[in-house]
Order: sequence, then C-alpha cells, then structure tokens
Amino acid sequence: MEWKKQAILHILDYRLGEIGDGMRLCELREKEVINLCTCKRLGCVEDLVFDLCDGCIQAIIVPERMKFCGIFGSDCEYVIPFECIKKVGSDIIMVEISEEKCLKGCKE
Repeated sequence: MEWKKQAILHILDYRLGEIGDGMRLCELREKEVINLCTCKRLGCVEDLVFDLCDGCIQAIIVPERMKFCGIFGSDCEYVIPFECIKKVGSDIIMVEISEEKCLKGCKE
C-alpha cells in the first residue's frame, strides 16, 4: 500500500509540473484555467476537492466568471476532475472538459 501512495504522490508532483517541490494552493490560485476544447478562459482555481482516504486531489473548483461588469455574479462553479487537467504551466492550467457537465450549483 505504501508504494501505491508514493506512486500517487509522484504522479501528483509530476502533473503539477514541479517534481520534488510540489505546489501550494496559493500558487494554484494564481493560475488561470483554460478549456482546450473551447479555448475559453474559465477563471482561476478557488478550491480543491480531496479524497479523505488517500489524500489525492479529486477535482479543482473554478467559480464561473462574473456576468456583467462584476456587479451581477453567479452561484455556479466548474468542478473539474483531476484527470481532465492536461498541463499546468507557469501561469495557466489547461483542461479538457465539457463545460455543461462540469458546471454545478446553478439555480434555474
């Protein structure tokens, strides 16, 4: 079981782009998320979803962008599964998602 945990941590470090050093949440929050399927800017990471049993990241949370001059907001957020993250760069995170499937919490 320990080797599996080490392998997951190694993959996590590799996927976050900095083997050995890892990455802090405050660093992730500064990166803009871009959907490669639509070339659309989704916003910046606000939160993470962890699996409590193994401590792995399950998803990143990105709030939907403001609709009108920053005055009228939205209660929606994108819940992007970790496996949809394709690349983490120095200032952006590239994902491949269906936005309709990942958009949660919208009030009809």
